[in-house]
Amino acid sequence: MLRRSLLLPCAAGLIGAAGCNQTVGPPPTPSIIGPRVAPTLRFASAGGCAGEIARYRAMMANDLATGHVAKSVHTRVTAEIDRAAAVCAAGRGVEAARMIEATKARYGYR
Repeated sequence: MLRRSLLLPCAAGLIGAAGCNQTVGPPPTPSIIGPRVAPTLRFASAGGCAGEIARYRAMMANDLATGHVAKSVHTRVTAEIDRAAAVCAAGRGVEAARMIEATKARYGYR
């Protein structure tokens, strides 16, 4: 019958030996790669509905340039952004902001 006092040193020796067999190699490659961003992406700093529209236009342009969105989807989204921009220019900022939020939700940008 083995005594507990003998098991502990044996277990420690096995763990230590297992650690010696490890090799050092390059770090693992991340499995998730961050989003690509076009080098020309510039976000507008304006506020209100005009700023929100400008930022969404820039995001859509970036997604088109990097291949994250199809041209046909970009065309549909741009048409909706243009309608919101006209409403914003008419002084109906809250309505324009709601239009932009609805477009973002419809196309998965929320």
